[in-house]
Amino acid sequence: MVAEKLKSVLPVGKRGFLALFFVVVLVGGAVFTGVLGAPRVSGVDNEFGDVTNERTEIGTALVVDNPNPFSVQVGNTSVDYTVEMNDVEMASGHRSNIALDRGETTLGFSTQMQNRKIPAWWVTHIRNDEQTTLRIQSEVRSSAVGRSVRVPYEDEIETDIIGQFNSTETRPVNASAPFVSDPVLYVNETGANWGSVTQERTPIQLRMRAYNPKSIPYTISEIGYEMTMNDVPVGNGTTAQPYTIPAKSEKTLRLQANIRNQQLDDWWVSHLENDQVTELQIEFHAKIDLPTGDTVRVPLRSMTYERQIETEIFQNDSAEGALDDVNPAPGSTTRKTTDGEPTDETETVEETTGTTPTSESGDGTTTVETDDETTTDDGGLLGTLLAVELFDGR
Repeated sequence: MVAEKLKSVLPVGKRGFLALFFVVVLVGGAVFTGVLGAPRVSGVDNEFGDVTNERTEIGTALVVDNPNPFSVQVGNTSVDYTVEMNDVEMASGHRSNIALDRGETTLGFSTQMQNRKIPAWWVTHIRNDEQTTLRIQSEVRSSAVGRSVRVPYEDEIETDIIGQFNSTETRPVNASAPFVSDPVLYVNETGANWGSVTQERTPIQLRMRAYNPKSIPYTISEIGYEMTMNDVPVGNGTTAQPYTIPAKSEKTLRLQANIRNQQLDDWWVSHLENDQVTELQIEFHAKIDLPTGDTVRVPLRSMTYERQIETEIFQNDSAEGALDDVNPAPGSTTRKTTDGEPTDETETVEETTGTTPTSESGDGTTTVETDDETTTDDGGLLGTLLAVELFDGR
């Protein structure tokens, strides 16, 4: 079986074939006895790169340790990888012609994510109580031996966007109008919760418990809002229901503020450009019908809701900073896809190598956990010849 595979992989003469066969036997024996080690992925680093209105670059570095005293050229080995956020596929890519120098090698990948995918992810984030599981599924595949190994990556993203709107702080509302004694109202309590999210909008159900300190009733004919995220307008509107607050009494005012999901791809760009920080602001106003018959528009400045939202996506990777060491590597070929479809663009292929070999432990065996099983790789990425010998020996 080994001989047949070697003949198909290496079209050489009889003497050359025999020589290579003995080389394979010697190298395979070295691996078996622990003289040679199995290259392994020792760390992962992901970072956001260039951001445009349409796309977000995701850079990935896989740090691979090759403890052997020689480099490995693996022309028949490739890596496929997919970026998912709450099972929404954001980007995917492919890299072939992987080469490993002795010591430590950093393999660089660059994937383009379509920003138009952000609204679909946002819906899942809100429905999942503002939690997101980010996954990068990497699969190393050898066409020569018909085997693949998965290298999973996972990160959790959590936010608290509207939680601080829940408050029992008493805040006065001033009309700042002629012949009107301020304050005209007190807001004694506020609350918020998410409504039923759709693909088009994200509703926020707002509540305000207002107290009328006057001896005459007030009618609030309108409550309006304007919402921005990093100064990007994401929603505005008014209530259609008037509220009459009796003298010396309280009433709960209700308002639904809607985030327009189609605006969120613009917000995403601002979020990344601002080092993953968003300044959320919701400003309110009210129209109050006075006993004089006049209607005044009152800015509810004391009700303005401001919230800083921070995320730390890709900031706690096992090989943080590895992408800083990546340099272009000539001779490699890469095909990039976005949304699972091929593109005509050329992906930058990057690779760096170290010069200090690392030691391996035990019998030279590397264990890689996959999604549903544990795979033991006795030879790692030691080249097509070694792979043929090892896999035939199972």
